[in-house]
Amino acid sequence: MIVHPIDPVFDNRSRVLILGSFPSVKSREEGFFYGHPQNRFWKVTSMVFGEDAPLTVPEKKAFLLRNHVALWDVIASCEIDGSSDSSIRNVTVNDISLILKTAEIKSIYLNGKKAYQYYQRYLLPVTGREGICLPSTSPANAAWSTDRLREAWKTILL
Repeated sequence: MIVHPIDPVFDNRSRVLILGSFPSVKSREEGFFYGHPQNRFWKVTSMVFGEDAPLTVPEKKAFLLRNHVALWDVIASCEIDGSSDSSIRNVTVNDISLILKTAEIKSIYLNGKKAYQYYQRYLLPVTGREGICLPSTSPANAAWSTDRLREAWKTILL
């Protein structure tokens, strides 16, 4: 069983909540979200907000907060083989109520189908708030080019 090692990023000005599934091996090593250099999350979101992609963890946190984005994952702990979402089992979910109580979250977005499936199954019944599935920024989602991802992800702009 692997426990999620990264705290959520949010403050009372956050208006958009983005949830992934569970951190990759690389992200767990780095101690921050989307740490694998091939994951396009930072590239795509920085393009959406018209900024340079943040490189360091402090830059990434500042980028999120400046753009009123809260970031976390659906899963609090699970069994997983490497970084493969398809291998996830024995899931416990994160309690996102603190984020929802602290910030006036207008929309909840899920980064990829697995995050969406777990949100629908475990968190929707608790929050009563629909989540919107966005195409995964993972390099495993090779069918989506960076430009195509940017167009789809523009929906996070308020």
